[in-house]
Amino acid sequence: MSEKMLVTQALDERDLLVKKIADKIAKASFVDTIKPNEDKVYMKRITKDAYTKEAEAAYQQIVDLIDRYQKIDAAIVDSNAKTEITTSYGTFTVAGAISLRSRLKGQGAYNGHADFESKLQKKMASEYAERVRFSDMKNSDLQSTAEEMRLSILGRDAKTKDDKPLSVVEAYVKENTTELVDPLDVKRKLEALDEKRDTLLTELDTQIKVSNATTFIEVE
Repeated sequence: MSEKMLVTQALDERDLLVKKIADKIAKASFVDTIKPNEDKVYMKRITKDAYTKEAEAAYQQIVDLIDRYQKIDAAIVDSNAKTEITTSYGTFTVAGAISLRSRLKGQGAYNGHADFESKLQKKMASEYAERVRFSDMKNSDLQSTAEEMRLSILGRDAKTKDDKPLSVVEAYVKENTTELVDPLDVKRKLEALDEKRDTLLTELDTQIKVSNATTFIEVE
């Protein structure tokens, strides 16, 4: 006869079973020793018959608990693969949503290596900052060179600066100014990516919790 429960209940029981099974295995004894002239096993200090019954019972309990865990886990996995949730960035199965959330948080099988969005953002931000620094440095050097050119043309007397043409210097500065080539408008793109990531993670967390709290599964 199957048992009906909410996914949240199943998740709680599955977590409890993990601890319970580990505890049972740690405390169980399946092999001991005994001498022909003794009536108790060496470690447990109980009769051989009692030890046999205890070992068999412990083994069966563990096997039953493992079977229970597997049935609950399979029901959760099956439900997650079929149940859908909706976010402002699309519809996902719960399984897909959990996988996406783990990936965006740098968790899961690849330990952050599959968080492509973060890698993309870091690359864009790093390159943008480096190019801005490079441009600022080059333009600062250019202004120093231009100032030397002005002084050379006008002489060291600052009073004469407004009386002589400086068009050649202005043309030189214009032609040699370093400018950013930023076809994606990186700063705005980074802001949009941050907003999307934060919104999506929040929605995934919320929708997964809502789904788990309202979806029933059947455990055989």
